[in-house]
Parts: sequence; structure tokens; C-alpha cells
Amino acid sequence: MARPIWNGAVNFGLVTVPVELYSATEAHSIHFRQFERGTSDRIRYRRVNERTGKEVEYADIVKGYELDDGDYVLVEGEELDEIAPGRSRTIDIESFVDLGDIDPIYFQKTYWLAPAKEEFHRAYGLLVQAMDRTNKAGISTFVMRGREYVAAVRAGDGVLILDTLHFAADIRDARRELRKLPEPKAARGKEIDMAVNLIDSMSAEWKPEDYRDTYTERVEKLIEDKKAGRTVSPAEQPAEATKVVDLFDALSRSVRGRTGGRAGKTGSGSGSGEKATAGSGKQADPAGLSRAELDRMARELDIKGRSKLKRAELEQAVREASRSAGRRGRKAS
Repeated sequence: MARPIWNGAVNFGLVTVPVELYSATEAHSIHFRQFERGTSDRIRYRRVNERTGKEVEYADIVKGYELDDGDYVLVEGEELDEIAPGRSRTIDIESFVDLGDIDPIYFQKTYWLAPAKEEFHRAYGLLVQAMDRTNKAGISTFVMRGREYVAAVRAGDGVLILDTLHFAADIRDARRELRKLPEPKAARGKEIDMAVNLIDSMSAEWKPEDYRDTYTERVEKLIEDKKAGRTVSPAEQPAEATKVVDLFDALSRSVRGRTGGRAGKTGSGSGSGEKATAGSGKQADPAGLSRAELDRMARELDIKGRSKLKRAELEQAVREASRSAGRRGRKAS
């Protein structure tokens, strides 16, 4: 049975729901000890004074911050405790945002929030259902273990989920950090159409249970094989990178492989190569569109909560939003 790692209350408006915080994930990585090669001697680390070579007791160690001139400012642990924010007992939701508007790069770690006592089940259930219906995330800040977090509280499958988020200052600028990114340049029409077709042909529902940690499984097999004295089989070499001159050919063959040799036209339905979009004035039947095309139309129609809708629900939402956009266009003309 999981144990809570924090307890407090979720506040939204004048509603307060006492909750307990539980870790929703766990690591399954394999841990190794270190040994000197050719022996059974363990390698251990000691805290050693680099000047005297003598081991230092943990209680005698202080932290030091290096200055630009090479000197250090020494800080005691008690001094850090004195300025740290107090242990927060509340998760105050400051605003609700569309869950799809939070870039995944901000997500850090996931926790469950459970009602602290049975008497709070009704208020807790109300918050879960309301957030599930609106597909919103409540943005808040709270303090845990001497550190302040910004968090998104959202609805899961009958449970409130809290995701700690990175602060904006923690996110690096890819254009500034990565020197090898290509300059923004429009791809050739046929290449982008073929790439879109390939993505459409490979589109599927997200099923996390279909994926597992195969590397850890191979490490476990390696350990079993070495324990039993069996020969270890190396992994296959990765495929060679696609050459620039072969890019279109590689895309074409990929699409043919996914469609059984029927690469088809880059357009849809009409044979003219045109796709009906939200702003094109043409009313395409959502049932005949791929999931990627539905998502694209949903973005153009500004359908809220689209990322959480099932295909049938998304089709209906696109159909209704398209009709509304068409009516507004006719009135404006």
C-alpha cells in the first residue's frame, strides 16, 4: 500500500478539499555495485579533505558557492533552512487553463491526490468531475520538502492528478543552445505531402500498455546468461541514416510499405489534391478524414479540450464547429 508523502488541502474558490499526495510512478531500472576488475572487491567512496587526505565526518561538511574570482561563500545547512519557505499545507489553484495548452516540455513528475478522509469524498468527486468535463488543469504553487513547485492539477480516471511543472526559467531555448538546427525553410511540396501521408498511415490510438522497457529486459537476460555461462548475443546495429538525395524515395517506399503498395494521391477525396479545412469554405465529412486531419481542423476551429476527445467525439465537435463557422461566414457576406 502506498504511503502519502505530503498532506494538505486543495483550494479553489471558497471550496477546500483536504488531500494526501502519493507518487504515481516508480523506477524499474537495474542498479549495479562497482568492483575492481579481476577481483570481488567493492569500490566505495569516501568524503576526503583534498588537502589533508583525511576522511571528513558528514556533520562537519558545509556547502560552498564558487564566486567568479575562484573564492567560495560557505553556507551552513541551518542558514538554508532559515530562509526556505515553510512547509506548505495548501495547493491554492490560481487559475484554470486548457490542458492542451501546456507544452509537454513543462511536465516534470506525476503524483496522485487522494481525499484525506471519507467525509471529503463528495467535494473531491465534484472537483474530479468538473475538471474532467472541462478538460482544464488548475495551476497552483505549493511547497514540499523545502522546495517550491508550480503544479497542474487535472482529472484522471476517477482521481485527481498533480503534475509538478518546470518553471519557465528552467526551459532552455533550443535555437540558442543547439547550433546544428536547420534554418526555417519550407520543404518541397511533394516531400511534405508524402511525409504527411506517412504520418497519417502510421497514426493510431495511444496505448501505453503496448510499450515496455526492452533495454532493462535485455540487461536482465544478460545477467541470467552470464550467471548460467551462456553466450551473450549483441544487439543489432542501428540502420544507416537516410541520404539527402534519397529522402523522397525513402518517404515513398515507406508510404507504399504502410499502405500495401497503394501510395495514392497526396490530396484527399476529390482527386484534385485539395483538402477541405476549417477556413476553406468546403465542408468535408469528418468521418472520411484521418485523425491528423481532424486534429488540424479542430485547431483551426479552436475546439477546446480536443486533445482528450475520442475520435467519434472529435468528429462531432468538428462537424458542429464547421456548421457554426459556415453560418457566421454567410451572415458576414
